[in-house]
Amino acid sequence: MHVDNVVQDLLARQNEILDGLCTFLRMPSVSTDPAFTTGMREAQGFLLDRLKRMGLANVQLLDGGGHPAVYGAWNGAPGKPTILIYGHYDVMPPDPIEAWHSPAFEPAIRDGKLYARGASDAKGSTVIALETIAAFLRLRGGCPVNVKVFLEGEEESGSQTLREIVHRFRPLLQADAMISADGGRASATIPTINVGCRGLVELEFSIRTADKDLHSGRYGGAVRNAAHEIARLIASLHDESGAIAIPALMACVPQPTREARDQTARFPFDGVEFVEEVGAAACGEPGFSVREQLTLRPALDVNGAWSGYTGVGSKTIIPNSAHAKLSLRTVPGQDTDHALSAIKAHLTAICPPDVALTIQANDAGAPAFSLPESHPLVMAASKVLHEATGQVPVLVRLGATVPITVIFQEMLGLQTLMFGFNLPDEDVHAPNEFFRIASLAEGLSTWPRLLEELGKFESADFRPVETSASATQDETGQRPGRDFGGSQQALYTTELGQVGLGN
Repeated sequence: MHVDNVVQDLLARQNEILDGLCTFLRMPSVSTDPAFTTGMREAQGFLLDRLKRMGLANVQLLDGGGHPAVYGAWNGAPGKPTILIYGHYDVMPPDPIEAWHSPAFEPAIRDGKLYARGASDAKGSTVIALETIAAFLRLRGGCPVNVKVFLEGEEESGSQTLREIVHRFRPLLQADAMISADGGRASATIPTINVGCRGLVELEFSIRTADKDLHSGRYGGAVRNAAHEIARLIASLHDESGAIAIPALMACVPQPTREARDQTARFPFDGVEFVEEVGAAACGEPGFSVREQLTLRPALDVNGAWSGYTGVGSKTIIPNSAHAKLSLRTVPGQDTDHALSAIKAHLTAICPPDVALTIQANDAGAPAFSLPESHPLVMAASKVLHEATGQVPVLVRLGATVPITVIFQEMLGLQTLMFGFNLPDEDVHAPNEFFRIASLAEGLSTWPRLLEELGKFESADFRPVETSASATQDETGQRPGRDFGGSQQALYTTELGQVGLGN
């Protein structure tokens, strides 16, 4: 049976698939808030049942001590590659609830868009992947490749127990490569292939200036104010242009090569429009385009800050404590441990000695990820997208972070192709998140062809050619990238040498 029959079947069943997606979206599977534990369990049960009905074997929960992952496998294609299919069933909290035009967990279709929390990130694309596998098994009795489905429950909470899950269930997760339904497309009109993403480091810091909140009439003008002091610390993180103003941090950030910048420029992108369409003002590191700032350069952001009285009316106090949350998006070749140490040292140096400072870091950070463009995943995706659109796909990098990519690369030796079908403007993590109905059809048309193309490879094609240097760290202190035939391009350089695309 030709793959077109599978595609036609999926497209003919779009309404049925959409109904199933809506059922999935009604489950409030928020991993970051214990109040949504019931919603998480509902989603787990829904997926376990779906994988069993699809015909997968060994369907189970993989528990690492937090929210478990959902797993199932089909291994009926001897000699063919084994592809791990990744998605995540957890979603971000719906807050602020009052900003939604329709309830966050009651799917609503308006103007060709499906509105619900998790519709774009990433239940829509996850359902596309699952329905593709189901169609192959139902119509053909098998898939072009062996598949192992891994649906994470902690992606939105930093993948905190993912490493433990991999450690406990390593034999189940062995594969030749991974396709992620998370990651998304960069454009609705230009075919793109994600070949990397930035990393993520998170921390929270607090300061204390007195034993208690003080009356501003009795103490104002004579003692330190915690809100003032944390504002000063926050302001020290960047210069007036918006560039990161921590020399020790930036000194170890590798510079992108000319080749990397040229590749980034191939993707049509209007930086002015990008900023203006969200009512913002441009502010970033000088010397780089907006697209380069978003993908090739690090970004240090204050995610939240609070102090003192924030209720209705006034309360004339001098707050004695203040708090802030920070996130750092890192680039390939940037050591996350060093970056975290540099931020801590900067805050400690700037904070006055008579102000108590505490810093708490999130240990679940993830380095940046890169996929060699000569990898079979990229070759297959390029051919499929070229045939589907008539255009040569553009290689792009994500500004966001997909922790699974690095964790599975480090622990299982797997490279990952991010092949989601959500688009950048779909208000991910914000009120009124949506997924385009047209994207459902595009995904159902493309995923079967991608699996069919990967089935033309042998398992051995996914094994990297180890170079003499690959067994040890290179002179930059980074693990060298795996060599897939020598066409791997260098994206970054440092004074010590090149950092490969696969690092």
